[in-house]
Amino acid sequence: MTSYGVHASHEQVHPSESLSAVRHAEQAGFDAAMCSDHFSPWSERQGQSTFAWSWLGAALEATSLPFGVVNAPGQRYHPAIIAQSIGTLAEMYPGRFWAALGTGEASNEHITGDAWPRKGLRTARLRECVDIIRALLAGEEVSHDGLVTVDRARVWTRPDEPPPLIGAAVSVETARWCAEWADGLITVNAPPEQLRRMVDAYRDAGGRGKLHLQVHLSWDPDEDTAVRVAHEQWRSNVFAPPVCWDLDTAEAFDVASADVTPAKVAEVVNISSDLGRHAAWLREYADLGFDELYLHHVGQELDPFIDAFGAKVLPEVRS
Repeated sequence: MTSYGVHASHEQVHPSESLSAVRHAEQAGFDAAMCSDHFSPWSERQGQSTFAWSWLGAALEATSLPFGVVNAPGQRYHPAIIAQSIGTLAEMYPGRFWAALGTGEASNEHITGDAWPRKGLRTARLRECVDIIRALLAGEEVSHDGLVTVDRARVWTRPDEPPPLIGAAVSVETARWCAEWADGLITVNAPPEQLRRMVDAYRDAGGRGKLHLQVHLSWDPDEDTAVRVAHEQWRSNVFAPPVCWDLDTAEAFDVASADVTPAKVAEVVNISSDLGRHAAWLREYADLGFDELYLHHVGQELDPFIDAFGAKVLPEVRS
């Protein structure tokens, strides 16, 4: 049975409002939630920068939902600190937390003042971080000299069972690589043929665990409003790699996206006033084999979306 969760976009929504939204989502019938871990928004129009780990403790306590987070260890975060953070949340809320690990974006990582490595080095750095985090969550003392350095680290507070470490991927090649180490895969909505190739690449390479999909959508009872909201909030997010990885400020994204059209945004966001159309998109993703779908309404007003999808869309896709 596919699980349907909500995505809390910490680049867009004030943390108190996001907390209210996940409480509301649980009451409306959603199964789970996840959030983004950014230091910077993608656009000055989004305008927020919630610290995900603080918010996760509050959200796990305020609801009974399971939660996940997408994180990039290795530059802004030392992997030992991520292992400690994961260990604490997973001990306090057993069986309710997972973390996805990816190579990150310069817009979040440049704040350290360190050079932004090329993609191959970021991938190698992430692989080192994965092994370090796993060893620390297993109770080992870790020293490591490589692309990251660790000196005699040990995480003393740990859960009885380490939570899943999920691989974050947006390409077939990365999905295949994640199969080497991940306990599951997460990606974002894309054309069905692209998603099928990613699923097949992960599974054919021996990838285990659940498949997670973050679904960007814009809904409003008025079609023009749904289009306007998506264009206003998400036009900075239409760029394929390496642009989305390498631009380093919200201002740069705003300049780059100044001429992006609503039609271009509709290539990466499911935009419709028709709740039946949204249900059809979700059914299609479930049919591709995704076990958990996390719905991200790209607007900043979440209550109408939660009410409408809870009342109309979730019953339809579960029938």
